[in-house]
Amino acid sequence: MRLIASDMPLPPALRGAVIALGNFDGFHRGHQAVVGRAVARARAEGRPAIVATFDPHPARFFRPETPPFALTTMNQRAALFAEAGVDATLVLRFDAALAVLSPQAFVEDLLVGRFGAAGVVTGEDFTFGRDRAGSPAVLAALGAPHGLVAETVAPVADADGTISSTRIRAALRAGDCATAARLLTRPFAIEGSVVHGAALGRTIGYPTANVTLGDYARPRYGIYAVRVRLDDGRMVDGAANLGIRPSFDPPLELLEPYLFDFSGDLYGRTIAVALIAFLRPEAKFDTLDALVAQMARDCDEAREILGRLD
Repeated sequence: MRLIASDMPLPPALRGAVIALGNFDGFHRGHQAVVGRAVARARAEGRPAIVATFDPHPARFFRPETPPFALTTMNQRAALFAEAGVDATLVLRFDAALAVLSPQAFVEDLLVGRFGAAGVVTGEDFTFGRDRAGSPAVLAALGAPHGLVAETVAPVADADGTISSTRIRAALRAGDCATAARLLTRPFAIEGSVVHGAALGRTIGYPTANVTLGDYARPRYGIYAVRVRLDDGRMVDGAANLGIRPSFDPPLELLEPYLFDFSGDLYGRTIAVALIAFLRPEAKFDTLDALVAQMARDCDEAREILGRLD
């Protein structure tokens, strides 16, 4: 699966594609329905299937002060799109030039002219163009004279309402890993490079692989049972602190997974830490012995929870 920047020429083999168009942050069940429809159309028509998504997220461009909210990185999204059968991910750089593009120019210059799209699939709430003036109906009307067939996919809902990234973020803020996983169809995972820390965990028998949270939405601070995918494909169970480590100074926001039955150097390597279950909130302990005793109990609980999943 190819990851292509929109300012690079589109390979000839990918022209004439059916494009799923949207932000798709999280790639939850609703997003999967849109991309799945694009893939199905592409296969039926003998065309390539492409996902076109935006980077940065338009909300980040227009409101840079917005607190972190991402549910996936671009690399995570591209991997998920590939699993869904997509041939390429087209990353549309959302900058000032794109922000002021009229809906007509977006369709005629980008979708038809630059990318040679034959079809496009969006969600019903998709907007585009300057001042968000473009809608799915506008997209269909502007594309029709050029043979661009536009289609929308209805929202996916469950008993609690429409499935959305907003609901997933709310579940994560509540520490409700099960609900987040159900809406995403997989556990929420934070991916990043392992960075050097103060090595405090190593001194008390619990060495951790520290990962910064970057632009990810902040789940509830606390201790989690986790499953960690290493860059060699191995999956390792563990327990993790996500938060500011109130027992240590200075406070530092990190995700710190301790990997069970693992030894090796992970510094500089990319890992993905999936949050399986929330165990307890962060707490400050009066003594190091009390902290270590609680960490042992946390690890026992995490092993028991993760063991039930096998």
